[in-house]
Amino acid sequence: MSAQRIDAVRKLCQTRNLDGFIVTNMDQIRYLTGFSGSAGLLIVAEKKPQFLTDFRYTEQARKEVKGARVSIVKGGLISSLKDFPTFNVTNRRYGFSAEMTTVLIRDQLQRALPDCLLVEADEIFGELGWVKEKTEIESIQKAVDVSDIAFERILNLIAPGIRERELAAELEYQMIMLGSEKIAFESIVASGYRSAMPHGAASPKKLKKGEFVTFDFGATVDGYVSDITRTVVVGKATSRQKKVYQTVAKAQMAAIRMVKPGVLGKTVDATARNLITKAGYGKNFGHGTGHGISVVVHSGPRLSPLSEDKLKVGNVVTVEPGIYISGWGGVRIEDDILVTRGGHRVLNQAPKKLLEL
Repeated sequence: MSAQRIDAVRKLCQTRNLDGFIVTNMDQIRYLTGFSGSAGLLIVAEKKPQFLTDFRYTEQARKEVKGARVSIVKGGLISSLKDFPTFNVTNRRYGFSAEMTTVLIRDQLQRALPDCLLVEADEIFGELGWVKEKTEIESIQKAVDVSDIAFERILNLIAPGIRERELAAELEYQMIMLGSEKIAFESIVASGYRSAMPHGAASPKKLKKGEFVTFDFGATVDGYVSDITRTVVVGKATSRQKKVYQTVAKAQMAAIRMVKPGVLGKTVDATARNLITKAGYGKNFGHGTGHGISVVVHSGPRLSPLSEDKLKVGNVVTVEPGIYISGWGGVRIEDDILVTRGGHRVLNQAPKKLLEL
């Protein structure tokens, strides 16, 4: 399958008058070759693709890399490019992903390849990987299962006095013990007034009775990630908390029902956003309703007010509306959804009713 993915990149390069593509992002490299190490460089050109890594990954690369010739180089990976004949031809055009490449790496590439023209070509990847193969869906489902079980395992720890970071540490420990390679992203555990921060990373703050606590986290299996959010209450919920939670839950369920082949991302977003706005909380929902997941946690298609992305069978997207009230708290509920021929399938099983713990 790796050879087919690399071949798709090669063909796209040809249609854009590029002599090849230099892949520096490790997530993209894993998607294209299967290599799971932390240092590598992939050159997709007319002849057999080259994968470059260093001595530390000799055995791993030869075992994992599919669809490319493995070269073990000494010194810097980028500086070694000058030793490859394909780069010693004047005026060759090579694409690279500006979105996935730091300025430092871009400058290193330019210095290493003075006779080549580097072209920003993020469109080469475009929708590549948005439609999942069967094995990819299976890996994502395993990652979802890990995150679901880990969440249920920490519920009995949620009580006044425990710190957000302690809960995040236990959550991440459980995911690793359940088979996650690593956490998909920095886990969010935000309580009380901090739950109004959509990306409130876990802090030393202690939980207090009567507060919302929002958990946003994910596992990684075979390189593919999950992304789940749940919000609970420490103790009994107030009527206001119940209203906000029920509003988000209703919006999420309505948006999930809209997920089906051919529907635009902005249509799914509008479904959730309109319900939240009608309830009086429109100004408190400031982010998109969802995004695709893959070997990276934020991919396409996107579910946002401006998204023209059209859902296709095999897409896996999050649906995650929220309400955030500064100084008081917030609620977000998120599931991972597979687009199927008949509509959709919710991959998560973790409870979504308002838990009062």
